[in-house]
Amino acid sequence: MHRSIIHIFYALALLALFSCGDNSSGNGKKAFNMNLDQNLTSLDPAFSRNQNAMWMTNQIFNGLVQIDSNLNTLPCIAKTWTTSPDGLTYTFILRNDVYFHADPLFKQTENGKGRKVTAADFVYSFYRLIDPKVASSGGWIFSDKVKDSTSFKAINDTTFQISLSKPIPAFMNMLTTQYCSVVPHEVVAHYGKDFRSHPIGTGPFKFKYWKEDEILVLLKNEHYWEKAGDQQLPYLDAVKVTFISDKQSAFMNFIKKELDFFDKVDGSYRDDILTKSGNMTAKYKGKFNLRKSPYLCTEYIGIMVDTNAAITKNSPLRYKKVRQAINYAIDKPKLIKYLRNGIGIPATSGFVPQGMPGFDSTAVKGYHYNPRKAAALLAEAGFPNGKGMPVLTLSTSTTYKDLIEFVQGELGDLGIQVKVDVSHSASLRDLMSKNEVNFFRGSWIADYPDGENYLAVFYSKNKVPTGPNYTAYYNDEFDKLFEKSFYISDAKKRYEIYQQMDRMVMEYGNMIPIFYDQSVTMTQNNITGYFINPQSLMILKTVKKE
Repeated sequence: MHRSIIHIFYALALLALFSCGDNSSGNGKKAFNMNLDQNLTSLDPAFSRNQNAMWMTNQIFNGLVQIDSNLNTLPCIAKTWTTSPDGLTYTFILRNDVYFHADPLFKQTENGKGRKVTAADFVYSFYRLIDPKVASSGGWIFSDKVKDSTSFKAINDTTFQISLSKPIPAFMNMLTTQYCSVVPHEVVAHYGKDFRSHPIGTGPFKFKYWKEDEILVLLKNEHYWEKAGDQQLPYLDAVKVTFISDKQSAFMNFIKKELDFFDKVDGSYRDDILTKSGNMTAKYKGKFNLRKSPYLCTEYIGIMVDTNAAITKNSPLRYKKVRQAINYAIDKPKLIKYLRNGIGIPATSGFVPQGMPGFDSTAVKGYHYNPRKAAALLAEAGFPNGKGMPVLTLSTSTTYKDLIEFVQGELGDLGIQVKVDVSHSASLRDLMSKNEVNFFRGSWIADYPDGENYLAVFYSKNKVPTGPNYTAYYNDEFDKLFEKSFYISDAKKRYEIYQQMDRMVMEYGNMIPIFYDQSVTMTQNNITGYFINPQSLMILKTVKKE
């Protein structure tokens, strides 16, 4: 009881120190106030599997490399790196001035700093991702690419080496994920699973306080190694996060300037903020900043095509012409205009989204709205105007019910009767991972900026339940091209192979890309230096609050 009271008073003190409003209280401290609509489950980067976790761990931790707003891979803790001619060995030279945040577990510290980061810390951190005892959700980064723990070597304190079992041209991009952050072994060993709530990293902000479902406070890392020119980063003194699940309530807090940032532009208030063309309404124009930018996410409808599965063997979806007809039947621009207020780009150029390096709308032709062609294909498949076709069940989560009901109407106009089955997101993901739904809404968000990450969704060795091939797509030629791409270091040639694979999937029709998403964020007018890159990775180290 006494401990709980102390925590409550401590939280109130933090709230007073970094109060909201047009500044951050009279003490001159600058706090960035934001809200997450879902609670965090962990601040351990080994479990940064969703956007909220990635946003927060990106403030607390660093890795070998990082990406900028243009998706370029840049140095981070690694100053430089080289790759062996066979593409199997990566050698990184580390900075000598990066320290973990201070913690009592570090026996020797320097001027309030924590322990200096060495190559041995990366050996520990990376092996931790593939350690079955840890069961990290980021194990896929190394699990099929390295032999074992001996694949990670500390040559000396500032030289770290990774040996791959096969060349991976996109490997440097993979290392930019939050999973690949460096963590201190003695702190992780001490706290065990509780490292989730006692994170110690090297990032621009250090962990201070977290009361789950209520508040998270990060404070400025006074010893952060990174600078912008001659200026020490970060500029902010703190980041304060609340966890208000009701998006409309959070939006009202933003309007009252109790939040500096807001990103959930949806629900009943979307029309209040955005016109149908995606611009800010006159009501709010000039009152805050609105940014709309590419987001590497493809929203789609998947069709399970394994005809050996009981759920598919008698379904009309097993016919390619039916799948192609469905692709042509959906008016994507209309959906984006009326359901999303202009947020998003019609997905008519394949599964790999606009904004991804190598994207070329002229190289991959998808499906434009063409109801006549849809009707002709449906008739050729033996179902003229949908006659003789059983009712299809289209599964979705609650959040996307309106989108799927729009699709239901479009297919109804073609003569295809659709029943919409709504479940919680977690339940739908579980059904997809077991191939227990054969017509479903999904989305794919880039883990790293390379088209291979999207095409892996159709690689036969990534079948469920261990992989994301939810449509059970199998094509031997596709698999050979996918594996061939591993050995092509020339980006242009690799992109051409990606485009060829994307065309194959589009022609088969097991995937109906609906739109390439866009990130829409709002900040108060006194916030500068804020940006989210196309992977929707929040970067706060450069933010200033006037």
